[in-house]
Amino acid sequence: MKVIKSNKELLILIREGDMIAFYNIYERYCKRLYGFVLRYIKNEADAEEIVQEVFVKVWEARSKLDIYSSFESFLFTIAYNSTISLFRKRVCEKKYLEYLKLLQHLEKAPDLIDEIQFNDLNSKVQTLLNELTPRQKEIFLLSREEGLSHEEIAKKLDISVNTVKKHMVNTLAFLRSGLGSGLMVNLLFACLFI
Repeated sequence: MKVIKSNKELLILIREGDMIAFYNIYERYCKRLYGFVLRYIKNEADAEEIVQEVFVKVWEARSKLDIYSSFESFLFTIAYNSTISLFRKRVCEKKYLEYLKLLQHLEKAPDLIDEIQFNDLNSKVQTLLNELTPRQKEIFLLSREEGLSHEEIAKKLDISVNTVKKHMVNTLAFLRSGLGSGLMVNLLFACLFI
């Protein structure tokens, strides 16, 4: 007969590195966590990714798990925070796409602004892109010009999704700081960063 252990018993074992206890906790909560995240995120693949991320964090922090506080509350807090982080990332990506569309629109109708100023800004963006490391530039172009997701880029380049994300964050920060604070730059970047 299979003995069902309490969360406290399982957490004690997990703190000692017991993978079977970890699997039992995973099985106990993965479907509920998935349903919880899916209610907010409305995307099955993203919800699955967040659930996996939550349990990776639990495993990585296993030695610090507090067996006397509510593990369930701890678990759902991590899931909620991960969901909010993904929302922020998606908003940033959406704003960047809007910014690119604005650039394309301005390219087609340069009479809307001073053509020299636009060309100067465009030239500066190209110069900054050329200052990126080859890997950063490759990832940036795959994301922004080919429209690949972080997962698709990771698979194509045989690197981790986290590596792709770090390169994108660093690249966007570099471009933002490199373009300065002129009026046109502020207007163009308002839709991206505000």
